Amino acid sequence: MRAGLGGTLLLALLVGCSTAGPGDSAGSGTSTASGAGDVRQPPVDAKFDYQLGGPYAPPAKVRAVSRDRTADPAPGLYNICYVNAFQAQPGKKATRWWEREHDDLLLRDDEERTVVDEDWEEPLLDISTQKKREALAEIVGEWIDGCADAGFDAVEPDNLDSYERSDDLLTTDDAAAFARLLARRAHSQGLAIAQKNTTDLLDRRERIGFDFAVTEECARYKECPDFAEAYDGKVFDIEYVTKDFDTACRAWGKKLSITLRDRDVRPAGEDGHVYRHC
Repeated sequence: MRAGLGGTLLLALLVGCSTAGPGDSAGSGTSTASGAGDVRQPPVDAKFDYQLGGPYAPPAKVRAVSRDRTADPAPGLYNICYVNAFQAQPGKKATRWWEREHDDLLLRDDEERTVVDEDWEEPLLDISTQKKREALAEIVGEWIDGCADAGFDAVEPDNLDSYERSDDLLTTDDAAAFARLLARRAHSQGLAIAQKNTTDLLDRRERIGFDFAVTEECARYKECPDFAEAYDGKVFDIEYVTKDFDTACRAWGKKLSITLRDRDVRPAGEDGHVYRHC
């Protein structure tokens, strides 16, 4: 994840989903068969807000929003549920929970040291074997079930690209195999599932079961054309630098959903909050 999370949401691993009814989110996509059930596909080129730092009333014209799995969906919008699926949340409390409950599922190096994403201080989860992937899929699967129970339309499993930070202990095959389990779980709950970043797995998107994409800084990293072609415009992109946002809007504003946010994705009303859309 290229953006930061704010406030108490950093401890989302330890908090359950909301209990809003599954009919509370109206969603505005079209219903289509996928996986084990019907999933609601996202609207194309819809105004989008990325609210991981805390929920707030979406700006006018916004039709889709992504919120942490501990938050309630936004009534009447297409709601995407953020789940940190491939890494633990940052902070000692979250790490201690994993060490206490599922120590064997944390990725460790040859010297038994936990492998950590240093940028966000998030321990990586060990998806290196089928047995461990299946165990993790049950844990993350319960969070996905919670997203469905709360009334979300889709799920966004973050850190698909954690293998890049694994000191070569994980591979793209590991990531694809685990993502496939998550897609199966999401579809069984009637949720669409997003590919989060990394062009490395675009050619496997259909085999994995991804329905659309959520990208961070596709303009900055020159990835927008690849995602646009792969997902036929069903792409929600978040830029964190104004010049990258302006570039994205000029090139892709008529086809993709482009949003400018501050890196800490602060709620509206907090100092430093930034939100714009094309």
